[in-house]
Amino acid sequence: MNDTPYIGRFAPTPSGYLHFGSLVAALASYLDARSVGGLWLLRMEDLDPPREMPGAQDAILRSLETYGFEWDGALVRQSERHAEYAALIQRLFAQGLAYACTCSRKQLEGTGGIYPGTCRNAGHPDHDAAIRLRVPELEYRFIDRVQGEFRQHLGREVGDFVIRRRDGLFAYQLAVVLDDAWQGVTDVVRGADLLDSTPRQLYLQELLGLPQPRYLHVPLVIQPDGHKLGKSYRSPPLPADQAPPLLARALRALGQQPPAELADGTPREVLAWGIAHWDASRIPRSRTLAEAQLR
Repeated sequence: MNDTPYIGRFAPTPSGYLHFGSLVAALASYLDARSVGGLWLLRMEDLDPPREMPGAQDAILRSLETYGFEWDGALVRQSERHAEYAALIQRLFAQGLAYACTCSRKQLEGTGGIYPGTCRNAGHPDHDAAIRLRVPELEYRFIDRVQGEFRQHLGREVGDFVIRRRDGLFAYQLAVVLDDAWQGVTDVVRGADLLDSTPRQLYLQELLGLPQPRYLHVPLVIQPDGHKLGKSYRSPPLPADQAPPLLARALRALGQQPPAELADGTPREVLAWGIAHWDASRIPRSRTLAEAQLR
């Protein structure tokens, strides 16, 4: 560790309840922070009201409290930071680093998700349009603490990406970079489904002169059909009366070896054991874990 104090965070999206996959990610970020005396912040990534499930924010907070998690400072909601996002987009647009895109989904069919640059030099006004960030023809790489080296060529594999949607909603890539820097986050511990987003975030950090956190992407817990446990697949919410055994199961999913009797303790006892014995090098070095194979 360097001299910078550790600041981690958990940043759920309120599109549904917390489920076992969320618990694995929350537990990894919590233990990674607390095991070195670091701070653990909580941020609600409520950028997309149409997808937000009524009551989900309160349910997420209740689940975290029931499972013994304690966060530092006040909860931050991205919905309260729109002015900061808008100001940055305006600046990037004025500097020519971002541009307006009027392409419809139909026009982009067949591109394989890689934007072909249709509107790059069109000079559209910034209203009734998505805003895209110009990307360089460069490869970005970083060393993930679990997944190892990850490389991505932004021009060939991503293309200019959206930072504000056509409906005016702000994009995750922009908000997460701005908020991690604003909150002083030094370590990002999250699910491996976001590994692919990291090079875009590295480019934004570089462009804005922001520090680059360390990254640790934990394996995603997947169902038999290959889908990740997630809100969109109606994964069951965390039962309030099963906190100790599910925390112990999440520890095992992360490669830790809690004693069997810990499942009969309290949530605080399971977390205390996890903090004292946390070893990130034991996390499975894979992108996914089959839920059926977890003990």
